[in-house]
Amino acid sequence: MKRFRPGVVPTLVVALLLPLLVSLGFWQLSRGAEKSALLQTYAERRAAEPMASSELQHTADPAFRRVRLHGQFDAEHSLLLDNRQRNGKVGVELLQPFHDQATGQWLLVNRGWLPWPERRTPPHFDTPTEPLDLNAWVYVSPGATFQLHADPTTTSWPKLITAVEPTKLWASLDREGFAYELREETGPGAYQADWPVVAMGPEKHIAYAVQWFAMALALLGLFIYLGWHNAKEKHHGSGHESTQHV
Repeated sequence: MKRFRPGVVPTLVVALLLPLLVSLGFWQLSRGAEKSALLQTYAERRAAEPMASSELQHTADPAFRRVRLHGQFDAEHSLLLDNRQRNGKVGVELLQPFHDQATGQWLLVNRGWLPWPERRTPPHFDTPTEPLDLNAWVYVSPGATFQLHADPTTTSWPKLITAVEPTKLWASLDREGFAYELREETGPGAYQADWPVVAMGPEKHIAYAVQWFAMALALLGLFIYLGWHNAKEKHHGSGHESTQHV
C-alpha cells in the first residue's frame, strides 16, 4: 500500500461515483431487456387474429391485443393529442370515442396522425357518420400512466391535450368505457397509422449502458493512475531528502 497513494479526496470521489455509474449501466441493461420483452409480446399479439370486442372485457392482460369492432365514432367529443411527430414533421393524433354495437361499450380509438404545420388554424379531419367495421389494438403505455391534460376552462371540442387517461374522459362524459386507448389499424376512417410501440428501442438502452460502464472504467483507471503517480512522486521526494541528509 505504500506504493499506492491516491489521496483522500480522489478516494471519496471514486467511492461515490463508481457505484453510481455502474448501477446506471445495469439499470440501462435492465430497461433494454424490458423493451425487448415488450417488443416480443407486441410482435406475437399483433400477429394473432383479432378477438371479438366481447372478449376484451374478460381479458386479464389486454396490452397490444387486436380487436374487431363494429360501431360508430362520436364526432362531437374529439381529442387532439399534441406534440406528435412523424418523419420530422409536427402534428397531432386524433382520438375519438367509438360506440361498439356488439357490446354497447365505449372505447377511445386513436384514428392516427395528422399533420399540423400551421398552428394558427386547427387541423382538418373528417369523421365517418355510418357504422364501420374496423380492427384496432390495445395500447398500454410502458412505464407511465396517461393523465388528462386539458384546459378545465375550455368547454369547446375538439380539445387539445398532451396526454389522455380514458377513464377520466368517460367520467367527464358520464359514460361507461374501456380503460385503455385502442389504436386503429390501417382501414376505414384511419389516418396515418404507423405506430411506434416504444419511444426508445432496446439498442439505445444498450448503447447508454456501454457509455456508463466506459465512464466507470475510465474513472477507475484514472484513480489507479493517480494513486501510483502520487506514490512515485512521494518515493522520489523521500529519496532526494535522504541523499541531502547524507
